[in-house]
Amino acid sequence: MAKTDFDLVDQKIIQLLHEDARTSASEIARALDANERTIRKRIDRLVRLGAIRLTAIVSPEAFGYLTAVDVFLEVEPDQEDEVIQNFLNTPEVSYIALGQGNRDLSIECRFKTNDDMREFLRKRLPSINGVTVRGYSLVPRIIRNIDAWLPKDSDFAIGNHDGDDL
Repeated sequence: MAKTDFDLVDQKIIQLLHEDARTSASEIARALDANERTIRKRIDRLVRLGAIRLTAIVSPEAFGYLTAVDVFLEVEPDQEDEVIQNFLNTPEVSYIALGQGNRDLSIECRFKTNDDMREFLRKRLPSINGVTVRGYSLVPRIIRNIDAWLPKDSDFAIGNHDGDDL
């Protein structure tokens, strides 16, 4: 995504939706002393630009997935697409990222029990063609997840967009 200029109104909208994604455009407009139609257009623009996604964040803990583990893998380049597709269809995998090296892949997995985690790490992962487990780390506590991240204040331009470029 190319760099786009965001202003202080965008920042306030993002902050309010970050606090409660169910906040209506009319509530945001009242809080910002702005026109509701303008706020709706701003929200639509932020979504269209990919700056925000309005979605439900599922808490793994609420469903009994109390064990998290980060797994660091080496994947044969000719198997990469197949391995990634496999992980996209694996319910235990909550995060997938390509690493800096040409064979590095990182995944985060969630499990209800330590036995489920052990089975996955010792049997299922090694049985995947083209995958070598380089290491893993049990994650006893996540301090800040992606759903808690916000851009810095300096990422928002001081000026305001006029109504034409919403």
